[in-house]
Amino acid sequence: MKRSFARSPYLWTILGVAAVVAAAWAGRENYQPVITGAVAPDFVVTAMDGSQVSVSDYRGKIVLLNVWATWCAPCREEMPSMQRLYDDLSRDDFEILAVSIDAPFGETDIFGRAGGDLVGFAQELGLTFPLMKNHAGDIQRVYQTTGVPESFVIDKEGVIFKKVAGSTSWDAPANKELILRLLGS
Repeated sequence: MKRSFARSPYLWTILGVAAVVAAAWAGRENYQPVITGAVAPDFVVTAMDGSQVSVSDYRGKIVLLNVWATWCAPCREEMPSMQRLYDDLSRDDFEILAVSIDAPFGETDIFGRAGGDLVGFAQELGLTFPLMKNHAGDIQRVYQTTGVPESFVIDKEGVIFKKVAGSTSWDAPANKELILRLLGS
């Protein structure tokens, strides 16, 4: 008996592979890696006052974008150095955007961690730079983070200049000099 090519597993395999390649090609903008030299993906988060903020709102400024959580010990260690940097470089063309992925206060996330009290956290550490909230953690998907804290230095044109996975001392001379150089100082 002759077998019809339309019933052949080879035909269906070829068609399946072609469909996957076509879908990947059509949506290739969505699969760009978030690395230094790439344009920072835009996203919308909520400021503490309830307003909506996006990274594109800060074009023309140097932005230190920090993804963090109140339950993260390295985040807690890192925040005071961010505040010192913010105090030292207080100017119109530099901003820190610290985006919390905590569940809402009084709730728990999918891992059972209690939601963070962002106001209390900021008061306890004396933080005055903008804290944002992204309860769903979408920023982690958009920025392809591997954990918290993870930070991105974004230049005035919206390009990622530096990516740091884990905590760092943001007021260390090398980090401060980098930001001053990007500011043109």
